Amino acid sequence: MRRTVIAVAVAFVLGGFSQRAFAEKQPKMEEALVHLRYALAALKSASHDKGGHRAKAVELTEKALDEVNKGIAFDNKR
Repeated sequence: MRRTVIAVAVAFVLGGFSQRAFAEKQPKMEEALVHLRYALAALKSASHDKGGHRAKAVELTEKALDEVNKGIAFDNKR
C-alpha cells in the first residue's frame, strides 16, 4: 500500500505540475487525472491471476490517461 501511495505521488508531481504550470485551470480534468493515476497504480500492484482482465484494465486506464491529457492540451490551445 505504501508503494502505491508513493507511486501515485510521484506520478502526480511528474505528470501534473511540469506540463501545465502556465496552462488554463481545468480542475475537473486534473481531478480525473489524479483518480486515474491512483487506479493505475492499484491495478499494477494487484495480483496477475485475473484471466487477462487486470492487464486489459491497465491498458484501458493508460489510454484514459492519455485521452484526458490530450483533452487538456486541446483546450489549452484554444
